Amino acid sequence: MADNIRFTLNDEPVELSGVSPMTTLLDWLREHRGLRGTKEGCAEGDCGACTVVLEHADGCHRPINACIALLGQIDGRSLRTVEGLRGPEGAPHAVQVAMAEADATQCGFCTPGFVMSAYAFAAGGEAADPATIHDALAGNLCRCTGYRPIVEAMTKVAGLPVGPVPSVPARVQSAAFDGRFFAPRTLAELLALRERHPEALLLAGATDLGLLASRSRKPPASVIHVVHVPEFTAITEDDQQITIGAATTYTDVLPTLVAAYPALETYLARLGSRQIRSLGTIGGNIGTASPIGDMPPVLLALEASLKLVSVRGARTLPLDEFFLGYRKTALLADEVIQSISMPRLWQGEVFCCDKLSKRRDQDISTVAGAYRLRIRSGTIEDVRTGYGGLAATPARARNVERALMGQPFAHATFEAAAAEIPNDFQPIDDWRGSAAYRLTVAANLLRRLYWRIAEPGRAVEVEAL
Repeated sequence: MADNIRFTLNDEPVELSGVSPMTTLLDWLREHRGLRGTKEGCAEGDCGACTVVLEHADGCHRPINACIALLGQIDGRSLRTVEGLRGPEGAPHAVQVAMAEADATQCGFCTPGFVMSAYAFAAGGEAADPATIHDALAGNLCRCTGYRPIVEAMTKVAGLPVGPVPSVPARVQSAAFDGRFFAPRTLAELLALRERHPEALLLAGATDLGLLASRSRKPPASVIHVVHVPEFTAITEDDQQITIGAATTYTDVLPTLVAAYPALETYLARLGSRQIRSLGTIGGNIGTASPIGDMPPVLLALEASLKLVSVRGARTLPLDEFFLGYRKTALLADEVIQSISMPRLWQGEVFCCDKLSKRRDQDISTVAGAYRLRIRSGTIEDVRTGYGGLAATPARARNVERALMGQPFAHATFEAAAAEIPNDFQPIDDWRGSAAYRLTVAANLLRRLYWRIAEPGRAVEVEAL
């Protein structure tokens, strides 16, 4: 017997039966519930017109894209749409008032999404500085170019207090919706399901797989939703390494990663938007095996390893042995990625990363590069690289590594390493960039790496060229 989907919507309990859990949240809100304030603009999580907010019992308010979220993912959660914003005694909400007073509405199509992003920002208690506000708005596009008044409105509502989040009855056992959407609660249940259903797609945040239901209108036949298994959302640290559950969202893991690897602060701010980071996971970014995923180059440079689990047991696999070919991995049919581990930086080690894309925000990389170097007494004692966008898989530049290893930290050394880029990669031409462009960029990023370490001010000059 199938379980019913239960959640709280705009402070009211909802229990659904007979509705496919593969339905996008956006379609259900508009077509089944009649809540048409949430709009479809792109159907792929880029424009933010469909932004709604997940409200957590701990007070966190997370914006998400309703167009790529599946209804089954909302089970056991509390959701708020623009129709659910209310001020005292039914008056307009303070965010809505601020938007109206700032003349920030214009044509109005994108406005509900902006309102919900502003609501999540205000509830987070963040400072009203421009950089933070622009980060909060990176996932929302205004085609009327009305950003100035929107920023003005968000400045007014920063730190706005919100009411308590309504509780949702906890589900302590595994659920199966419509016989196709499995939501295990324990590791043992997950592995048993994986053994019985090797054809099922593993679902974490749906920021990639959700496109099958939204843009392609071909939802997967069956999925196993892994986010409720505690081992898959755990973050553990010791003096040697950091281990991150594969289903931990970027939003949850970002503070840990930035504290350990400060260069990731700017890099991760360009990984999708807040809506994407609220649901997206590192495990999903690895499992899809895209050659232009943002995190694999970083993890290759950090010498990360994966814990792969099945009913047969667990094994550890270095990440650079995981990618076998375009969209092909070493994951066996009955296995799941449980966690990712990466060593901390040693004394004398430097870690840097770069992402080049056609747009600064909300874009897939054309070339991504990451580099970890250990430099002592003017000599490069160890080096590890990771690149995306240059091959069929994320990959190390082994010829570059050999050119740097054991050499003096000098401009000439990095020039010699840059000359090795064509020996490591033979990229393709596509609309994001030609092969020649990609090779030139990868070589120039190595040159910038030298100046970034040797003379940080000079690196800024190079970046501006």
